[in-house]
Amino acid sequence: MGLWQSMKNFYTKVQYFAAAANPYAGSGYSTQKIKTSRNMNSKAGKELATNETIFSAVSKLSNSIASLPLKLYKDFEPVQNPGSDLLSFEPNLNQTAFDFKRTLEALRNTTGNAYAIKIYGAGFQVESLHIIDPLKVTPVFEEEKMELWYEVKGDKGVYYVYNTDMLHFKHIHGFGFKGISPIDVLRNTLEFDEQIRTFSTEQMNGAKRSFLLKYTGNVSEEKKKEIVQNFIDFYTDNGGIIFQEQGFEISELNERSFIKSELFEVEQITRSRVASVYNLPAYMLGDTKGGGSGSGAESLQFVKETLLPIVTQYEQEFNRKMLTREQRLQGYYYKFNLKALLRADTATQAEAYFKGVRSGIYSPNEIRAWEELPPVTGGDMPFVSGDLYPIDTPVAERTGKGAPTQALKGGENE
Repeated sequence: MGLWQSMKNFYTKVQYFAAAANPYAGSGYSTQKIKTSRNMNSKAGKELATNETIFSAVSKLSNSIASLPLKLYKDFEPVQNPGSDLLSFEPNLNQTAFDFKRTLEALRNTTGNAYAIKIYGAGFQVESLHIIDPLKVTPVFEEEKMELWYEVKGDKGVYYVYNTDMLHFKHIHGFGFKGISPIDVLRNTLEFDEQIRTFSTEQMNGAKRSFLLKYTGNVSEEKKKEIVQNFIDFYTDNGGIIFQEQGFEISELNERSFIKSELFEVEQITRSRVASVYNLPAYMLGDTKGGGSGSGAESLQFVKETLLPIVTQYEQEFNRKMLTREQRLQGYYYKFNLKALLRADTATQAEAYFKGVRSGIYSPNEIRAWEELPPVTGGDMPFVSGDLYPIDTPVAERTGKGAPTQALKGGENE
């Protein structure tokens, strides 16, 4: 029996079972379960918990994505329905929308892939979204129908989920459908960093202190041994205090400074490579040599070059799998609000708002909504400045301050 026929029989048998435990009684789903994100045990999870540079990079990306407001729109106007409530407030009984999006992004940035399965209720409506362990999921391509499915390894067997029933967020990849793990890309860098740290710690904690003893004049081998032994005994018996006699010159050979400098150089390289792989400005990971400080231009660069591609992926995945084709044709779409991250200082922002309202680009209530202020009466109407006119407006109809002075008729000023 072919893969396609097996999938058809499976769907018929379990009434479109989505390969996950349904937390709601009476929904008609199978009671078979698969392990979800509560039982994560992967190399990526280990790196996230033990490497502060990786933790910092993943935290910045996942918190940034989770903090962005997500709304459902219809023809530019925000609307609400049960699906938008899942994505904006409560995707399931155990998570807020913030935690849901942050976990997805954290998994995407460690394993290369993040999956959330749609759970259906009465009327074939999506009533919850659940994150699945990415190590349990494999994209498979059914060649006869040319369709993508997801193979999910559950506790009691293997299940297949159709592509529109599984939200899939991933990193860049080549041919195929599975994203490349950034942790795997950084594997050599992280292992080298760990080896240097271990070696440096052992040397700093276990290395014996070394001294250089200079003695004026020549001494025999027997006399050298006697001097060294006397030095060791005196140093040991007096808690590390050394008495320098006349004719002796004592100096410590400090090897630790060399170890520390090498460690700092390796850490600098690690931060630079992690920032490069995650497409983050180097200053965000504490790279003081990266030349950045978090100015407005650098923040704009972070939004445009780092967050915008990620946000676009999320929006398109939500629009394709959380909306029907009919809804999309009616003008429905999901969109994140990136304006909150692009706000400048108060003076600069006020100037931008002023020019936007004066030119009719924004209405007053649009700006008040961005600033989380209540609307005002009449604020939905765009305004234009009195000295601005359409280019084809006759001169006689331009009555504002900017209107040109009409030519005087003959004899009026005579």
